[in-house]
Amino acid sequence: MSTDSGKGPIPITNQVAIPEQELSFTFARSGGPGGQNVNKVNTKAVLRFDVVGSQSLGEEDKRLILERLASRLTKEGELVLASDATRSQEDNKRLTVLKLQQLLRAALRIQRPRKATRPSRAAKERRLATKKARGARKQERSGQGFDS
Repeated sequence: MSTDSGKGPIPITNQVAIPEQELSFTFARSGGPGGQNVNKVNTKAVLRFDVVGSQSLGEEDKRLILERLASRLTKEGELVLASDATRSQEDNKRLTVLKLQQLLRAALRIQRPRKATRPSRAAKERRLATKKARGARKQERSGQGFDS
């Protein structure tokens, strides 16, 4: 799964794509791999996406994202993602975009409604038979004492 970082909109679903202008990136010193280099170079990528202010998302899409990703959003409705997995600033930036794609794709997925089902008569009879067997086994155990 590759992203065209810096080359246009980022595809989320067949109907939704986010222009890169709606994303803001900042970079910070990373605690990740890199040895002495981490003390000198800002390789950690932090992506911010304003869900509430996005022009590319419809109202229904915004509602789904705000509802399903509520624990990951700021009070202002911004989604903040970070990556410091690699030594490369560009690779970390690409990883944050991939995380964004995966999160939004999952949030926008339409969930099929659960179809209510009933257990079959055979399934009910099997369940009751195992309950009776378990009860009988316990009954057998309880009749015996330490003396006998």
